[in-house]
Amino acid sequence: MEIQSNVKTYRSGELLRRFLPYYKKYWKIVVIDLFCAGLTTICELVLPMIIRFITNTGMNDLASLTVAVILRLGALYLILRIVDSMANFYMAYTGHVMGTRIETDMRRDAYAHLQKLSNTYYNNTKVGQIMGRITNDLFDVTEFSHHCPEEFFIAGIKAIISFVILARISLGLTLILFAVIPVMVVTCTLINLRMREAFRKQRVQIGELNARIEDSLLGQKVVKAFTNEEKEKAKFEEDNINFFRIKKETYKFMAAFQTTTRAFDGLMYLVLLVAGGLFMIRGKIMPGDLVAYVMYVSTLIATIRRIIEFAEQFQRGMTGIERFVQIMDSDIEIFDEPGAVPCEHPQGNIAFHNVSFEYPDDHNVVFRGLNLEIRAGEKIAIVGPSGGGKTTLCNLIPRFYDIDQGEILLDGKNIHKYTIKSLRQNIGMVQQDVYLFSGTVYENIAYGRENATRDEVIEAAKRAGADEFIRALKDGYDAYVGERGVKLSGGQKQRISIARVFLKNPPILIMDEATSALDNESEFQVARSLEALAKGRTTITIAHRLSSIRNSDRILVLTEEGIVEEGTHESLLALGGIYHHFYVTANELK
Repeated sequence: MEIQSNVKTYRSGELLRRFLPYYKKYWKIVVIDLFCAGLTTICELVLPMIIRFITNTGMNDLASLTVAVILRLGALYLILRIVDSMANFYMAYTGHVMGTRIETDMRRDAYAHLQKLSNTYYNNTKVGQIMGRITNDLFDVTEFSHHCPEEFFIAGIKAIISFVILARISLGLTLILFAVIPVMVVTCTLINLRMREAFRKQRVQIGELNARIEDSLLGQKVVKAFTNEEKEKAKFEEDNINFFRIKKETYKFMAAFQTTTRAFDGLMYLVLLVAGGLFMIRGKIMPGDLVAYVMYVSTLIATIRRIIEFAEQFQRGMTGIERFVQIMDSDIEIFDEPGAVPCEHPQGNIAFHNVSFEYPDDHNVVFRGLNLEIRAGEKIAIVGPSGGGKTTLCNLIPRFYDIDQGEILLDGKNIHKYTIKSLRQNIGMVQQDVYLFSGTVYENIAYGRENATRDEVIEAAKRAGADEFIRALKDGYDAYVGERGVKLSGGQKQRISIARVFLKNPPILIMDEATSALDNESEFQVARSLEALAKGRTTITIAHRLSSIRNSDRILVLTEEGIVEEGTHESLLALGGIYHHFYVTANELK
Protein backbone atom coordinates (compact mmCIF):
# COMPACT_ATOMS: atom_id res chain seq x y z
CA MET A 1 0.00 0.00 0.00
CA GLU A 2 1.03 3.61 -0.30
CA ILE A 3 2.65 4.82 2.91
CA GLN A 4 0.99 8.18 3.32
CA SER A 5 3.09 9.24 6.28
CA ASN A 6 6.17 9.16 4.05
CA VAL A 7 4.63 11.24 1.28
CA LYS A 8 6.19 14.68 1.08
CA THR A 9 4.02 17.79 0.77
CA TYR A 10 5.13 20.96 -1.00
CA ARG A 11 4.55 24.68 -0.77
CA SER A 12 2.81 26.37 -3.68
CA GLY A 13 5.95 28.31 -4.61
CA GLU A 14 7.99 25.13 -4.94
CA LEU A 15 5.29 23.46 -7.04
CA LEU A 16 5.08 26.45 -9.40
CA ARG A 17 8.87 26.53 -9.71
CA ARG A 18 8.84 22.87 -10.74
CA PHE A 19 5.92 23.38 -13.11
CA LEU A 20 7.00 26.55 -14.96
CA PRO A 21 9.70 24.85 -17.13
CA TYR A 22 6.92 23.00 -18.94
CA TYR A 23 5.90 26.33 -20.49
CA LYS A 24 9.31 26.74 -22.13
CA LYS A 25 8.44 24.80 -25.30
CA TYR A 26 5.24 26.79 -25.72
CA TRP A 27 6.34 30.31 -24.76
CA LYS A 28 5.19 31.76 -28.10
CA ILE A 29 1.69 30.39 -27.55
CA VAL A 30 1.70 31.81 -24.01
CA VAL A 31 2.74 35.26 -25.26
CA ILE A 32 0.06 35.32 -27.97
CA ASP A 33 -2.52 33.96 -25.53
CA LEU A 34 -1.75 36.74 -23.03
CA PHE A 35 -1.85 39.32 -25.85
CA CYS A 36 -5.32 38.03 -26.80
CA ALA A 37 -6.32 38.14 -23.14
CA GLY A 38 -5.23 41.78 -23.07
CA LEU A 39 -7.33 42.53 -26.16
CA THR A 40 -10.46 40.96 -24.69
CA THR A 41 -9.91 42.91 -21.47
CA ILE A 42 -9.54 46.23 -23.26
CA CYS A 43 -12.64 45.51 -25.34
CA GLU A 44 -14.58 44.87 -22.15
CA LEU A 45 -13.33 48.01 -20.42
CA VAL A 46 -14.20 50.35 -23.28
CA LEU A 47 -17.98 49.83 -23.01
CA PRO A 48 -18.42 51.66 -19.66
CA MET A 49 -16.53 54.66 -21.12
CA ILE A 50 -18.87 54.72 -24.11
CA ILE A 51 -21.94 54.54 -21.82
CA ARG A 52 -20.47 57.26 -19.58
CA PHE A 53 -19.89 59.54 -22.59
CA ILE A 54 -23.43 59.01 -23.96
CA THR A 55 -25.06 59.52 -20.51
CA ASN A 56 -23.14 62.68 -19.55
CA THR A 57 -23.45 64.16 -23.04
CA GLY A 58 -27.18 63.41 -23.14
CA MET A 59 -27.73 65.11 -19.75
CA ASN A 60 -25.52 68.15 -20.37
CA ASP A 61 -25.78 68.77 -24.15
CA LEU A 62 -28.36 66.52 -25.79
CA ALA A 63 -28.14 68.41 -29.13
CA SER A 64 -24.50 67.35 -29.61
CA LEU A 65 -25.47 63.69 -29.28
CA THR A 66 -26.25 63.20 -33.00
CA VAL A 67 -27.10 60.06 -34.93
CA ALA A 68 -23.68 60.17 -36.56
CA VAL A 69 -21.97 60.17 -33.14
CA ILE A 70 -24.07 57.22 -31.97
CA LEU A 71 -23.35 55.26 -35.17
CA ARG A 72 -19.61 55.95 -34.88
CA LEU A 73 -19.65 54.74 -31.30
CA GLY A 74 -21.68 51.68 -32.37
CA ALA A 75 -19.19 50.93 -35.18
CA LEU A 76 -16.30 51.26 -32.75
CA TYR A 77 -17.93 48.83 -30.34
CA LEU A 78 -18.76 46.41 -33.20
CA ILE A 79 -15.09 46.36 -34.24
CA LEU A 80 -14.10 45.78 -30.64
CA ARG A 81 -16.52 42.84 -30.36
CA ILE A 82 -15.12 41.26 -33.55
CA VAL A 83 -11.59 41.61 -32.18
CA ASP A 84 -12.80 40.20 -28.86
CA SER A 85 -14.40 37.17 -30.58
CA MET A 86 -11.27 36.35 -32.57
CA ALA A 87 -9.03 36.72 -29.53
CA ASN A 88 -11.38 34.63 -27.41
CA PHE A 89 -11.41 31.82 -30.02
CA TYR A 90 -7.60 31.69 -29.94
CA MET A 91 -7.61 31.56 -26.15
CA ALA A 92 -10.32 28.89 -25.97
CA TYR A 93 -8.81 26.64 -28.65
CA THR A 94 -5.05 27.10 -28.87
CA GLY A 95 -4.75 27.82 -25.15
CA HIS A 96 -6.51 24.59 -24.22
CA VAL A 97 -4.44 22.62 -26.74
CA MET A 98 -1.31 24.03 -25.13
CA GLY A 99 -2.59 22.88 -21.74
CA THR A 100 -3.21 19.40 -23.14
CA ARG A 101 0.31 19.31 -24.57
CA ILE A 102 1.75 20.22 -21.18
CA GLU A 103 -0.37 17.51 -19.56
CA THR A 104 0.94 15.05 -22.17
CA ASP A 105 4.55 16.08 -21.52
CA MET A 106 4.12 15.67 -17.77
CA ARG A 107 2.49 12.26 -18.17
CA ARG A 108 5.34 11.19 -20.45
CA ASP A 109 7.93 12.31 -17.88
CA ALA A 110 6.06 10.60 -15.04
CA TYR A 111 5.81 7.32 -16.96
CA ALA A 112 9.48 7.45 -17.93
CA HIS A 113 10.43 8.05 -14.28
CA LEU A 114 8.22 5.16 -13.13
CA GLN A 115 10.13 2.85 -15.47
CA LYS A 116 13.33 3.70 -13.59
CA LEU A 117 12.01 3.04 -10.10
CA SER A 118 13.04 -0.11 -8.29
CA ASN A 119 10.94 -3.04 -7.15
CA THR A 120 10.92 -1.52 -3.67
CA TYR A 121 8.77 1.38 -4.87
CA TYR A 122 6.21 -0.95 -6.45
CA ASN A 123 6.22 -3.19 -3.41
CA ASN A 124 5.03 -0.26 -1.31
CA THR A 125 2.75 1.60 -3.73
CA LYS A 126 -0.60 0.42 -5.02
CA VAL A 127 -0.96 0.30 -8.79
CA GLY A 128 -4.31 2.12 -8.47
CA GLN A 129 -2.55 5.02 -6.76
CA ILE A 130 0.07 5.20 -9.51
CA MET A 131 -2.58 5.09 -12.22
CA GLY A 132 -4.52 7.88 -10.50
CA ARG A 133 -1.40 10.05 -10.38
CA ILE A 134 -0.61 9.80 -14.09
CA THR A 135 -4.21 9.95 -15.36
CA ASN A 136 -6.87 11.69 -13.23
CA ASP A 137 -4.45 13.92 -11.33
CA LEU A 138 -3.04 15.37 -14.54
CA PHE A 139 -6.44 16.03 -16.15
CA ASP A 140 -6.84 19.21 -14.11
CA VAL A 141 -3.36 20.37 -15.13
CA THR A 142 -4.73 21.10 -18.64
CA GLU A 143 -7.16 23.70 -17.32
CA PHE A 144 -4.65 24.97 -14.77
CA SER A 145 -1.80 25.46 -17.24
CA HIS A 146 -4.04 27.32 -19.67
CA HIS A 147 -6.12 29.44 -17.30
CA CYS A 148 -3.59 30.19 -14.57
CA PRO A 149 -1.43 32.76 -16.45
CA GLU A 150 -4.45 33.97 -18.42
CA GLU A 151 -6.76 34.60 -15.46
CA PHE A 152 -4.14 36.35 -13.34
CA PHE A 153 -2.99 38.45 -16.30
CA ILE A 154 -6.57 39.56 -17.08
CA ALA A 155 -7.24 40.24 -13.41
CA GLY A 156 -4.08 42.34 -13.15
CA ILE A 157 -4.97 44.44 -16.19
CA LYS A 158 -8.56 44.94 -15.08
CA ALA A 159 -7.57 45.82 -11.52
CA ILE A 160 -4.97 48.39 -12.60
CA ILE A 161 -7.00 49.98 -15.39
CA SER A 162 -10.20 49.97 -13.34
CA PHE A 163 -8.41 51.56 -10.38
CA VAL A 164 -6.93 54.30 -12.58
CA ILE A 165 -10.25 55.09 -14.28
CA LEU A 166 -12.31 54.88 -11.09
CA ALA A 167 -9.78 57.02 -9.21
CA ARG A 168 -10.05 59.70 -11.91
CA ILE A 169 -13.83 59.64 -11.54
CA SER A 170 -13.78 59.66 -7.70
CA LEU A 171 -10.62 58.93 -5.73
CA GLY A 172 -12.43 58.87 -2.36
CA LEU A 173 -15.08 56.37 -3.43
CA THR A 174 -12.42 54.22 -5.10
CA LEU A 175 -10.28 54.05 -1.97
CA ILE A 176 -13.31 53.02 0.10
CA LEU A 177 -14.18 50.23 -2.32
CA PHE A 178 -10.63 48.95 -2.73
CA ALA A 179 -10.19 48.79 1.04
CA VAL A 180 -12.67 45.88 1.05
CA ILE A 181 -10.62 43.82 -1.44
CA PRO A 182 -7.64 42.87 0.83
CA VAL A 183 -10.01 41.61 3.53
CA MET A 184 -11.83 39.58 0.91
CA VAL A 185 -8.60 38.08 -0.47
CA VAL A 186 -7.22 37.12 2.97
CA THR A 187 -10.48 35.47 4.05
CA CYS A 188 -10.82 33.50 0.83
CA THR A 189 -7.17 32.45 0.93
CA LEU A 190 -7.61 30.89 4.37
CA ILE A 191 -10.59 28.90 3.15
CA ASN A 192 -8.60 27.95 0.04
CA LEU A 193 -5.89 26.31 2.11
CA ARG A 194 -8.48 24.07 3.76
CA MET A 195 -9.97 23.31 0.37
CA ARG A 196 -6.58 22.26 -1.04
CA GLU A 197 -6.08 19.81 1.81
CA ALA A 198 -9.54 18.37 1.10
CA PHE A 199 -8.64 18.00 -2.59
CA ARG A 200 -5.42 16.21 -1.61
CA LYS A 201 -7.37 13.72 0.53
CA GLN A 202 -9.81 13.25 -2.33
CA ARG A 203 -7.00 12.38 -4.76
CA VAL A 204 -5.53 9.84 -2.35
CA GLN A 205 -8.89 8.20 -1.77
CA ILE A 206 -9.55 7.99 -5.52
CA GLY A 207 -6.32 6.03 -5.77
CA GLU A 208 -7.40 3.76 -2.93
CA LEU A 209 -10.76 3.20 -4.60
CA ASN A 210 -9.07 2.39 -7.94
CA ALA A 211 -6.71 0.00 -6.18
CA ARG A 212 -9.62 -1.75 -4.44
CA ILE A 213 -11.56 -2.14 -7.71
CA GLU A 214 -8.48 -3.37 -9.58
CA ASP A 215 -7.60 -5.88 -6.86
CA SER A 216 -11.13 -7.24 -6.69
CA LEU A 217 -11.70 -7.49 -10.45
CA LEU A 218 -8.34 -9.11 -11.19
CA GLY A 219 -8.99 -11.62 -8.42
CA GLN A 220 -12.60 -12.21 -9.34
CA LYS A 221 -12.04 -15.96 -9.88
CA VAL A 222 -10.76 -16.32 -6.34
CA VAL A 223 -13.65 -14.22 -5.05
CA LYS A 224 -16.17 -16.49 -6.76
CA ALA A 225 -14.35 -19.66 -5.78
CA PHE A 226 -14.60 -18.73 -2.09
CA THR A 227 -18.06 -17.14 -2.52
CA ASN A 228 -16.75 -13.91 -1.01
CA GLU A 229 -18.75 -11.53 -3.21
CA GLU A 230 -20.46 -9.99 -0.17
CA LYS A 231 -17.12 -9.54 1.58
CA GLU A 232 -15.71 -7.73 -1.45
CA LYS A 233 -18.84 -5.59 -1.66
CA ALA A 234 -18.40 -4.64 1.99
CA LYS A 235 -14.75 -3.65 1.47
CA PHE A 236 -15.67 -1.66 -1.63
CA GLU A 237 -18.54 0.01 0.22
CA GLU A 238 -16.16 1.09 2.99
CA ASP A 239 -13.79 2.75 0.51
CA ASN A 240 -16.72 4.19 -1.43
CA ILE A 241 -18.24 5.73 1.72
CA ASN A 242 -14.85 7.16 2.72
CA PHE A 243 -14.63 8.78 -0.71
CA PHE A 244 -18.13 10.19 -0.24
CA ARG A 245 -17.20 11.68 3.15
CA ILE A 246 -14.07 13.30 1.73
CA LYS A 247 -16.00 14.76 -1.20
CA LYS A 248 -18.64 15.98 1.25
CA GLU A 249 -15.92 17.78 3.20
CA THR A 250 -14.59 19.25 -0.04
CA TYR A 251 -18.01 20.59 -0.97
CA LYS A 252 -18.38 22.10 2.50
CA PHE A 253 -15.28 24.23 1.93
CA MET A 254 -16.38 25.01 -1.63
CA ALA A 255 -19.74 26.19 -0.31
CA ALA A 256 -18.05 28.30 2.37
CA PHE A 257 -15.78 29.74 -0.27
CA GLN A 258 -18.60 30.67 -2.65
CA THR A 259 -20.74 32.07 0.19
CA THR A 260 -17.86 34.25 1.35
CA THR A 261 -17.28 35.64 -2.13
CA ARG A 262 -20.97 36.42 -2.58
CA ALA A 263 -21.06 38.11 0.81
CA PHE A 264 -18.13 40.36 -0.12
CA ASP A 265 -19.76 41.06 -3.50
CA GLY A 266 -22.83 42.27 -1.66
CA LEU A 267 -20.68 44.34 0.69
CA MET A 268 -18.95 46.11 -2.20
CA TYR A 269 -22.27 46.85 -3.91
CA LEU A 270 -23.64 48.11 -0.59
CA VAL A 271 -20.67 50.47 -0.22
CA LEU A 272 -21.16 51.63 -3.81
CA LEU A 273 -24.91 52.16 -3.31
CA VAL A 274 -24.59 54.18 -0.11
CA ALA A 275 -21.31 56.02 -0.71
CA GLY A 276 -21.99 56.56 -4.43
CA GLY A 277 -25.45 57.95 -3.71
CA LEU A 278 -24.08 60.35 -1.07
CA PHE A 279 -21.28 61.47 -3.42
CA MET A 280 -23.80 62.21 -6.19
CA ILE A 281 -26.13 64.12 -3.81
CA ARG A 282 -23.23 66.31 -2.80
CA GLY A 283 -22.24 66.90 -6.44
CA LYS A 284 -18.94 65.07 -6.20
CA ILE A 285 -19.86 62.69 -9.01
CA MET A 286 -21.96 63.05 -12.18
CA PRO A 287 -24.86 60.66 -12.93
CA GLY A 288 -23.07 59.38 -16.05
CA ASP A 289 -19.92 58.92 -14.00
CA LEU A 290 -21.87 56.93 -11.43
CA VAL A 291 -23.33 54.70 -14.17
CA ALA A 292 -19.84 54.09 -15.57
CA TYR A 293 -18.59 53.60 -12.02
CA VAL A 294 -21.21 50.92 -11.38
CA MET A 295 -20.27 49.16 -14.63
CA TYR A 296 -16.55 49.22 -13.82
CA VAL A 297 -17.18 48.03 -10.29
CA SER A 298 -19.38 45.23 -11.68
CA THR A 299 -16.55 44.27 -14.04
CA LEU A 300 -14.03 44.45 -11.21
CA ILE A 301 -16.22 42.39 -8.87
CA ALA A 302 -16.86 39.84 -11.64
CA THR A 303 -13.09 39.63 -12.17
CA ILE A 304 -12.38 39.18 -8.48
CA ARG A 305 -15.13 36.58 -8.24
CA ARG A 306 -13.71 34.79 -11.28
CA ILE A 307 -10.22 34.75 -9.78
CA ILE A 308 -11.53 33.52 -6.46
CA GLU A 309 -13.67 30.88 -8.13
CA PHE A 310 -10.66 29.97 -10.25
CA ALA A 311 -8.97 29.23 -6.94
CA GLU A 312 -10.95 25.95 -6.86
CA GLN A 313 -9.50 25.01 -10.24
CA PHE A 314 -6.15 26.39 -9.10
CA GLN A 315 -6.16 24.11 -6.07
CA ARG A 316 -7.17 21.11 -8.18
CA GLY A 317 -4.31 21.87 -10.54
CA MET A 318 -1.82 22.40 -7.71
CA THR A 319 -2.90 19.12 -6.13
CA GLY A 320 -2.34 17.35 -9.44
CA ILE A 321 1.07 19.00 -9.82
CA GLU A 322 1.98 18.04 -6.26
CA ARG A 323 1.15 14.39 -6.80
CA PHE A 324 3.10 14.50 -10.08
CA VAL A 325 6.12 16.00 -8.30
CA GLN A 326 5.89 13.31 -5.63
CA ILE A 327 6.38 10.71 -8.36
CA MET A 328 9.26 12.64 -9.92
CA ASP A 329 10.95 12.97 -6.52
CA SER A 330 10.75 9.24 -5.79
CA ASP A 331 14.34 8.07 -5.55
CA ILE A 332 15.80 6.11 -8.43
CA GLU A 333 17.62 3.49 -6.37
CA ILE A 334 18.93 1.45 -9.32
CA PHE A 335 20.88 3.51 -11.84
CA ASP A 336 23.90 3.38 -14.13
CA GLU A 337 27.14 4.11 -12.33
CA PRO A 338 29.41 6.82 -13.80
CA GLY A 339 31.50 5.28 -16.55
CA ALA A 340 29.27 2.21 -16.94
CA VAL A 341 29.89 0.35 -20.20
CA PRO A 342 27.71 -1.97 -22.31
CA CYS A 343 27.78 -5.65 -21.41
CA GLU A 344 28.65 -7.23 -24.74
CA HIS A 345 28.79 -10.98 -25.43
CA PRO A 346 29.33 -12.17 -21.85
CA GLN A 347 30.60 -15.69 -21.28
CA GLY A 348 28.33 -16.17 -18.26
CA ASN A 349 30.77 -16.55 -15.36
CA ILE A 350 28.95 -15.27 -12.25
CA ALA A 351 30.47 -14.77 -8.81
CA PHE A 352 29.09 -13.55 -5.47
CA HIS A 353 31.81 -12.25 -3.17
CA ASN A 354 30.87 -11.57 0.47
CA VAL A 355 27.42 -10.37 -0.58
CA SER A 356 25.13 -8.93 2.11
CA PHE A 357 21.61 -7.78 1.38
CA GLU A 358 18.50 -6.68 3.25
CA TYR A 359 15.27 -5.34 1.77
CA PRO A 360 15.35 -1.53 2.01
CA ASP A 361 11.69 -1.13 2.97
CA ASP A 362 11.40 -3.55 5.90
CA HIS A 363 15.13 -4.19 6.52
CA ASN A 364 14.57 -7.93 6.38
CA VAL A 365 18.09 -9.45 6.29
CA VAL A 366 18.43 -12.08 3.55
CA PHE A 367 22.18 -12.61 3.10
CA ARG A 368 25.30 -12.01 5.17
CA GLY A 369 28.67 -12.64 3.50
CA LEU A 370 27.33 -14.94 0.75
CA ASN A 371 29.95 -16.44 -1.59
CA LEU A 372 29.17 -18.33 -4.77
CA GLU A 373 30.96 -19.14 -8.03
CA ILE A 374 29.04 -20.16 -11.18
CA ARG A 375 31.06 -21.15 -14.26
CA ALA A 376 30.06 -20.20 -17.80
CA GLY A 377 27.62 -22.72 -19.27
CA GLU A 378 27.11 -24.43 -15.91
CA LYS A 379 23.64 -25.62 -14.87
CA ILE A 380 23.05 -24.63 -11.26
CA ALA A 381 19.96 -25.60 -9.24
CA ILE A 382 18.98 -23.90 -6.00
CA VAL A 383 16.69 -25.59 -3.47
CA GLY A 384 15.78 -24.79 0.09
CA PRO A 385 12.95 -23.81 2.40
CA SER A 386 10.68 -20.85 1.62
CA GLY A 387 12.16 -17.58 2.76
CA GLY A 388 15.73 -18.79 2.35
CA GLY A 389 16.51 -16.21 -0.34
CA LYS A 390 16.40 -18.28 -3.54
CA THR A 391 14.38 -15.78 -5.59
CA THR A 392 16.18 -12.86 -3.99
CA LEU A 393 19.55 -14.26 -5.06
CA CYS A 394 18.35 -14.47 -8.66
CA ASN A 395 16.87 -10.95 -8.52
CA LEU A 396 20.25 -9.53 -7.50
CA ILE A 397 21.97 -10.64 -10.71
CA PRO A 398 19.94 -8.40 -13.09
CA ARG A 399 20.01 -5.66 -10.41
CA PHE A 400 16.32 -5.65 -9.58
CA TYR A 401 17.76 -4.80 -6.17
CA ASP A 402 21.23 -3.55 -5.27
CA ILE A 403 23.31 -5.32 -2.64
CA ASP A 404 24.42 -3.60 0.57
CA GLN A 405 27.94 -5.04 0.78
CA GLY A 406 30.27 -7.16 -1.29
CA GLU A 407 30.11 -7.48 -5.07
CA ILE A 408 28.57 -9.56 -7.81
CA LEU A 409 30.83 -10.21 -10.79
CA LEU A 410 29.97 -11.14 -14.36
CA ASP A 411 33.01 -12.43 -16.24
CA GLY A 412 35.20 -10.98 -13.51
CA LYS A 413 33.68 -7.48 -13.69
CA ASN A 414 31.37 -5.91 -11.10
CA ILE A 415 27.85 -5.78 -12.54
CA HIS A 416 27.65 -2.13 -11.43
CA LYS A 417 30.24 -1.38 -14.11
CA TYR A 418 27.78 -2.44 -16.81
CA THR A 419 24.82 -0.38 -17.98
CA ILE A 420 21.57 -1.74 -16.56
CA LYS A 421 19.92 -2.12 -19.95
CA SER A 422 22.77 -4.13 -21.47
CA LEU A 423 23.08 -6.29 -18.33
CA ARG A 424 19.40 -7.23 -18.38
CA GLN A 425 19.46 -7.79 -22.16
CA ASN A 426 21.86 -10.66 -21.53
CA ILE A 427 19.69 -12.33 -18.89
CA GLY A 428 16.55 -14.31 -19.64
CA MET A 429 14.02 -15.05 -16.90
CA VAL A 430 11.30 -17.70 -16.86
CA GLN A 431 9.11 -17.41 -13.78
CA GLN A 432 6.29 -19.38 -12.26
CA ASP A 433 3.93 -16.39 -12.41
CA VAL A 434 3.87 -15.77 -16.15
CA TYR A 435 2.80 -12.30 -17.22
CA LEU A 436 1.30 -11.97 -20.68
CA PHE A 437 0.28 -8.58 -21.96
CA SER A 438 -3.20 -7.92 -23.31
CA GLY A 439 -2.73 -8.55 -27.03
CA THR A 440 -2.02 -11.39 -29.44
CA VAL A 441 0.17 -14.46 -29.05
CA TYR A 442 2.51 -13.04 -31.66
CA GLU A 443 2.88 -9.71 -29.84
CA ASN A 444 3.68 -11.45 -26.57
CA ILE A 445 6.43 -13.59 -28.09
CA ALA A 446 7.80 -10.67 -30.13
CA TYR A 447 8.13 -8.74 -26.86
CA GLY A 448 11.32 -10.74 -26.33
CA ARG A 449 13.26 -8.80 -28.94
CA GLU A 450 12.67 -5.57 -30.79
CA ASN A 451 12.44 -5.73 -34.59
CA ALA A 452 12.19 -9.53 -34.66
CA THR A 453 10.74 -10.88 -37.91
CA ARG A 454 7.64 -13.05 -38.00
CA ASP A 455 9.74 -16.02 -39.08
CA GLU A 456 12.00 -15.54 -36.04
CA VAL A 457 8.96 -15.38 -33.74
CA ILE A 458 7.56 -18.60 -35.21
CA GLU A 459 10.96 -20.31 -34.94
CA ALA A 460 11.19 -19.30 -31.27
CA ALA A 461 7.71 -20.77 -30.68
CA LYS A 462 8.75 -24.03 -32.37
CA ARG A 463 11.86 -24.31 -30.19
CA ALA A 464 9.68 -23.74 -27.12
CA GLY A 465 7.26 -26.46 -28.20
CA ALA A 466 4.47 -23.90 -28.56
CA ASP A 467 3.95 -23.76 -32.33
CA GLU A 468 1.54 -26.70 -32.47
CA PHE A 469 -0.95 -25.45 -29.89
CA ILE A 470 -0.67 -21.87 -31.18
CA ARG A 471 -1.66 -22.92 -34.70
CA ALA A 472 -4.58 -24.86 -33.20
CA LEU A 473 -6.01 -21.63 -31.77
CA LYS A 474 -8.80 -19.99 -33.75
CA ASP A 475 -6.64 -17.13 -35.00
CA GLY A 476 -3.27 -18.83 -34.60
CA TYR A 477 -0.48 -16.40 -33.81
CA ASP A 478 -2.98 -13.52 -34.02
CA ALA A 479 -5.22 -15.02 -31.33
CA TYR A 480 -6.08 -12.60 -28.53
CA VAL A 481 -4.80 -13.93 -25.19
CA GLY A 482 -6.98 -11.77 -22.93
CA GLU A 483 -5.85 -9.71 -19.96
CA ARG A 484 -2.84 -11.43 -18.37
CA GLY A 485 -3.38 -14.35 -20.76
CA VAL A 486 -6.63 -15.54 -19.15
CA LYS A 487 -7.71 -17.30 -22.36
CA LEU A 488 -4.77 -19.69 -22.22
CA SER A 489 -3.92 -22.57 -19.88
CA GLY A 490 -1.01 -22.39 -17.46
CA GLY A 491 1.15 -24.64 -19.62
CA GLN A 492 0.37 -22.65 -22.77
CA LYS A 493 1.23 -19.37 -21.07
CA GLN A 494 4.46 -20.84 -19.77
CA ARG A 495 5.54 -22.06 -23.20
CA ILE A 496 4.79 -18.65 -24.70
CA SER A 497 6.97 -17.08 -22.03
CA ILE A 498 9.72 -19.60 -22.89
CA ALA A 499 9.36 -18.75 -26.58
CA ARG A 500 9.80 -15.12 -25.60
CA VAL A 501 13.11 -15.97 -23.93
CA PHE A 502 14.18 -18.13 -26.91
CA LEU A 503 13.64 -15.08 -29.11
CA LYS A 504 15.71 -12.96 -26.74
CA ASN A 505 18.45 -15.63 -26.86
CA PRO A 506 20.37 -14.55 -23.72
CA PRO A 507 23.62 -16.20 -22.58
CA ILE A 508 22.36 -16.33 -18.96
CA LEU A 509 19.09 -18.00 -18.00
CA ILE A 510 17.23 -17.82 -14.68
CA MET A 511 14.27 -20.15 -14.12
CA ASP A 512 12.27 -19.47 -10.96
CA GLU A 513 10.02 -22.46 -10.22
CA ALA A 514 8.88 -22.39 -13.83
CA THR A 515 6.96 -25.70 -13.65
CA SER A 516 5.77 -25.90 -10.04
CA ALA A 517 2.23 -24.71 -10.80
CA LEU A 518 1.64 -27.03 -13.79
CA ASP A 519 -0.06 -30.39 -14.11
CA ASN A 520 2.05 -33.44 -14.97
CA GLU A 521 1.43 -33.34 -18.73
CA SER A 522 2.08 -29.60 -18.98
CA GLU A 523 5.14 -29.95 -16.74
CA PHE A 524 6.57 -32.60 -19.04
CA GLN A 525 6.04 -30.46 -22.13
CA VAL A 526 7.41 -27.31 -20.50
CA ALA A 527 10.37 -29.21 -19.01
CA ARG A 528 11.40 -30.34 -22.50
CA SER A 529 11.20 -26.73 -23.68
CA LEU A 530 13.27 -25.54 -20.73
CA GLU A 531 15.86 -28.25 -21.34
CA ALA A 532 16.23 -27.09 -24.92
CA LEU A 533 16.40 -23.47 -23.78
CA ALA A 534 19.14 -24.19 -21.23
CA LYS A 535 21.59 -25.75 -23.72
CA GLY A 536 24.80 -23.76 -23.99
CA ARG A 537 23.75 -21.18 -21.41
CA THR A 538 24.67 -20.43 -17.84
CA THR A 539 21.48 -21.60 -16.14
CA ILE A 540 20.21 -21.01 -12.61
CA THR A 541 17.11 -23.00 -11.71
CA ILE A 542 14.98 -22.60 -8.59
CA ALA A 543 12.80 -25.65 -8.07
CA HIS A 544 10.66 -27.34 -5.46
CA ARG A 545 10.18 -30.44 -7.62
CA LEU A 546 13.56 -32.10 -7.22
CA SER A 547 12.94 -34.43 -10.16
CA SER A 548 13.41 -31.49 -12.53
CA ILE A 549 16.94 -30.71 -11.32
CA ARG A 550 18.53 -34.18 -10.97
CA ASN A 551 20.69 -33.59 -14.05
CA SER A 552 22.02 -30.22 -12.88
CA ASP A 553 25.80 -29.85 -12.81
CA ARG A 554 25.58 -28.60 -9.27
CA ILE A 555 22.81 -28.27 -6.69
CA LEU A 556 22.92 -25.65 -3.93
CA VAL A 557 20.90 -25.90 -0.72
CA LEU A 558 20.16 -22.34 0.39
CA THR A 559 18.73 -21.57 3.82
CA GLU A 560 18.68 -18.55 6.13
CA GLU A 561 22.21 -19.58 7.12
CA GLY A 562 23.42 -19.27 3.53
CA ILE A 563 24.58 -22.08 1.24
CA VAL A 564 24.75 -25.06 3.59
CA GLU A 565 25.12 -27.90 1.05
CA GLU A 566 26.55 -28.10 -2.45
CA GLY A 567 27.14 -30.91 -4.93
CA THR A 568 25.52 -33.21 -7.47
CA HIS A 569 22.26 -35.01 -6.90
CA GLU A 570 24.03 -38.25 -6.00
CA SER A 571 26.62 -36.67 -3.70
CA LEU A 572 23.99 -34.72 -1.78
CA LEU A 573 21.88 -37.83 -1.30
CA ALA A 574 24.93 -39.65 0.01
CA LEU A 575 25.58 -36.76 2.40
CA GLY A 576 22.30 -37.49 4.17
CA GLY A 577 21.62 -33.84 5.00
CA ILE A 578 18.89 -31.32 4.16
CA TYR A 579 18.74 -32.23 0.46
CA HIS A 580 18.38 -35.90 1.35
CA HIS A 581 15.52 -34.98 3.69
CA PHE A 582 13.81 -32.93 0.93
CA TYR A 583 14.19 -35.80 -1.53
CA VAL A 584 12.83 -38.46 0.83
CA THR A 585 9.91 -36.25 1.84
CA ALA A 586 9.07 -35.53 -1.81
CA ASN A 587 9.04 -39.26 -2.63
CA GLU A 588 6.83 -40.05 0.35
CA LEU A 589 4.28 -37.49 -0.85
CA LYS A 590 3.97 -39.05 -4.28
